[in-house]
Amino acid sequence: MVEEGAYWLAWAQISGIGPVLLRRLQQHFGTLATAWNATKVQLGEVEGLGFQTLEKVVEQRSRLHPEQLFTKHQQENSHFWTPADADYPRLLLETPSPPPILYYRGEVELQENLGQKPMVGIVGTRQPSEYGIRWTRQISTALAKNGFTVVSGMAEGIDTESHIAAMKAGGRTIAVLGTGVDVIYPHKNRDLYKQILTAGLVVSEYPTKTPPDRTHFPRRNRIIAGLSRAILVMEAPLKSGALITATYANEFGRDVYALPGRLDDYPSQGCLKLLSQGASFILKELDELLTMLGAIPQIDAIEASTAPEQLMPTLSPELQTVMDAMASEALPFDFIVQQTGMAAGLVSSALLQLELMGFVSQLPGMRYQKS
Repeated sequence: MVEEGAYWLAWAQISGIGPVLLRRLQQHFGTLATAWNATKVQLGEVEGLGFQTLEKVVEQRSRLHPEQLFTKHQQENSHFWTPADADYPRLLLETPSPPPILYYRGEVELQENLGQKPMVGIVGTRQPSEYGIRWTRQISTALAKNGFTVVSGMAEGIDTESHIAAMKAGGRTIAVLGTGVDVIYPHKNRDLYKQILTAGLVVSEYPTKTPPDRTHFPRRNRIIAGLSRAILVMEAPLKSGALITATYANEFGRDVYALPGRLDDYPSQGCLKLLSQGASFILKELDELLTMLGAIPQIDAIEASTAPEQLMPTLSPELQTVMDAMASEALPFDFIVQQTGMAAGLVSSALLQLELMGFVSQLPGMRYQKS
């Protein structure tokens, strides 16, 4: 039997099928294996699959063999996750466009993947001022010493400073690359890259040997935002990749913080814009920032219902199984399917019934929680 992960990989090879469409296919059919065997008419029911894309799917699908493709890919890329894997980062899985393949190198910490250890993204300009560098170092150090994992993009400037400070403080850091995980860019960060492999992870949605490409870096910013519970923008001009990360963070429901600067400072213009749009201030009192970040709910282990038994009606076995898998925190649909061991269609039907009964609430991004 071909594993579901092989179908994530196979679908990702078809031109015109990106992360968003993959997510829609998975949600529509329950599994990508089912979608792979669907007819052209059935595929046409999925939003966003137009005539030309359908033609590509039918033509290219006939030439791909998921199991063989997966085996070959494993030989060329030794470490990667697909959304079908239990270790795939939970917070990233909640987003509308999780990478179908997430490659990694370094030391994996499962608490991070499960969303039980808080991760905070720090981004900013490649040409920071002394002010931006000083505060990046202070904040990264404070976060690391208080158990947060610092996530950034290993670019020059703010990214580099955040990674280095977190590791100097004895903490973990994750670098999200716009290249393959074996390609160091910029090359001047080769020593930093080696250090990160011993004190955290390097991750990317691009396979090994992928060189830098200007189109890759804006896309990788969604992964920084998706992995993180909050994004801190230290210094950023108005046209900055850091603002792209902040935009993704807002779309994903993450908190955004910005470091205020002078009105006439070029590197601060993007931060001032974010603050005018509702981002939270990074203020001098770092204890207040740490308190705010610590107050962001974590994904806890699945809990038993805390409602008094006498207030709960007797549920059918299927409904009870799904209810037992729910938690007070929002969980993605496919995680609930995995926990119950039931077919996706049965879980979807049960969730709808539980929602109508007032026991479950649906949130954006196909996430559910106890009401």
